[in-house]
Amino acid sequence: MRAVFGPLGALLAAAMTLAASQPVVFRDITAEAGITFQHHAAPEKKYIVESMAGGVALFDYNNDGLIDIYLVDSLTVDTANDPRAARSALYRNLGNRKFEDVTDTSGLAHPGWGMGVCTADVDGDGWEDLYVTGLGKNRLYRNNHDGTFTDIAEQAGVAGGGWSTGCGFADYDRDGRLDVFVSRYVKVDLDHLPEFGKDKTCEYRGIAVQCGPRGLPGESDFLFHNDGNGRFTDVAKQAGVSDPNGYFGLGVAWFDYNGDGWPDLYVANDSTANFLYRNNGDGTFKEVAFPAGVAVSEDGAEQGSMGVALGDYLNTGRLSIFVTNFSEEYNDLYRHDGDHFTDVSFSSKTAPSSLPFVGWGTAFVDYDNDGLLDLIVVNGHVYPQLDKVRLGASAGYRQRKLLYHNRGNGTFDEVAAQFGRVMMDERVGRGLAVGDLDNDGRLDVVINNLDGSPEVLHNELGDRGNWLLVKLTGPRGNTDAIGAIVTARAGTVTQTRVV
Repeated sequence: MRAVFGPLGALLAAAMTLAASQPVVFRDITAEAGITFQHHAAPEKKYIVESMAGGVALFDYNNDGLIDIYLVDSLTVDTANDPRAARSALYRNLGNRKFEDVTDTSGLAHPGWGMGVCTADVDGDGWEDLYVTGLGKNRLYRNNHDGTFTDIAEQAGVAGGGWSTGCGFADYDRDGRLDVFVSRYVKVDLDHLPEFGKDKTCEYRGIAVQCGPRGLPGESDFLFHNDGNGRFTDVAKQAGVSDPNGYFGLGVAWFDYNGDGWPDLYVANDSTANFLYRNNGDGTFKEVAFPAGVAVSEDGAEQGSMGVALGDYLNTGRLSIFVTNFSEEYNDLYRHDGDHFTDVSFSSKTAPSSLPFVGWGTAFVDYDNDGLLDLIVVNGHVYPQLDKVRLGASAGYRQRKLLYHNRGNGTFDEVAAQFGRVMMDERVGRGLAVGDLDNDGRLDVVINNLDGSPEVLHNELGDRGNWLLVKLTGPRGNTDAIGAIVTARAGTVTQTRVV
């Protein structure tokens, strides 16, 4: 199985689970698994660049059939001139829920200010490569097949620049080669950052906080077309996905929402309307989020969107969109109704419980193997100043997770409290990845927390029931079969997953 995740929680997997509902226990195995990574961030978060980051990827970098873990670290304003103050980490899966830190030998320490991450076999040689976004130059690490990686971003033409956040691979023009879209956030000059709490735009309910994103200039986005010769060309402008108005881009998800065989693109934007780019099939896109019903909330409000998850939670064969948002807003569940989407956040019962939280990484995941996709969300505020003043119903800086159990009738129950401390511990959550770390048919969870240790949550479902692991191999150029659709039928139940 292959699972790929960007900064704010995008899942691509090909795992189907078909079984009756069973009692489930998640156990935190971070320490016993040998995961010692620590994310670095400034404690006071006086600048917006210090309150984000924390990407995580699950991928099999050495082709041994076991999913490995990559965790992204970042710098602070004070350490920005010392890139090696940050140390991202690659953990090799040894089996039996044990991992080895192979960062130094692999060449993936990634000196610099990391943000998000996505993986794919970019050159079609059968080995997973790694793309890391960040503040400054992005990195494309080519897999050398021997446990090491080489950064080829500059020579490949995908280094970009500015403040890149989310990323996602797809063969958008169906030429047999994987391209990559990169979202960007705000324009940042580390030598001229807006002063903490300098005016009303840098206040949150009367409290002085970091400035942004509103009031700061936004960045345009990249679409790097794979030219097939080891080089990429940024075609975002001519393709119609550059975001010339500079919205604040974060989460990225590719999927063919209208079933015409061409990959479409969804982008979650912070404090601005979200994008849905419909692929015209000729190398260009049309932005259709408003008519499709996925640009704003049900009442027409722009929200602080962060993470994106796609899933067929109704088993209709259509992928719906789940978007995490800022506190005192609500997380959006856009149900795919065929020719449009409907905001069912409140009728599905996912919205009310999300109101106090700032949501980041998220994924649809059938954690109990009952054949229905559930939802998980990691949360964490951006203002540590909230630890000094609790504002009404808003959660504090550190926040618990949200876990939604799919009832099978279009509604969800928020059940995190039933799992005790492993779900209720308050952290500053950011990145989320889901995958079967020990090939036991139960999906596990890996979380990257800001300025702290990650969490590896092992799924210890008692009776695994029946499950199916599907390994897909595409043609050279897209050996991961990214964009492929897998359908499994068991009795009257049909499940759909998209790679």
